[in-house]
Amino acid sequence: MSRSRRANASARWLLAACGLLALSPVVAKQGDRDQPMKVDAKYFEGFQKPNTVSTLKGSVVIRQGTLKATGTLAKVYFDAQSQISRVVLTGSPAHIEQLDDSGNRMLGDAATIDYDNLKGIAVLTGHASVKQQGRGEAHGDKLTYDTASSQMTGESGGTGTVHMIFQPKKKPAAPAPAASSKQP
Repeated sequence: MSRSRRANASARWLLAACGLLALSPVVAKQGDRDQPMKVDAKYFEGFQKPNTVSTLKGSVVIRQGTLKATGTLAKVYFDAQSQISRVVLTGSPAHIEQLDDSGNRMLGDAATIDYDNLKGIAVLTGHASVKQQGRGEAHGDKLTYDTASSQMTGESGGTGTVHMIFQPKKKPAAPAPAASSKQP
């Protein structure tokens, strides 16, 4: 097989694999967004008023249901209704994790995590990685993760590439052989 035919076959395989991931999404725990957001930090400046930004510094931990995000600095953005619309975390690395409705964990790490609380989308930049339990992982300069659909996009700048690992689906266990009904 020629080199270009192998490259085309590899590209088709990768597109097919990505399509298979899209067909079997694992979505974030749906009740998380209805839970209160709890925040811990060593320093806080700001208030919950329309269209404002609050700052958290030092050992920042944010929890909402099964969602947990950590970093060294966080900017919390409030919308016109004084609801948390967005949180931008930085760290070495900043970290985000969440369970899906099946109990599988998603873990993400990056220099910066920009989480849109209204849309449920996390954009991880700077040595970004996302690992989905039982599904695989991705690494790149920028990864975008949709917590509602588990769809992910990735990109790398310069000469870098996005690295992915796809886990095979577990095969169902073979049925036990039927017991013989013959009498001795």
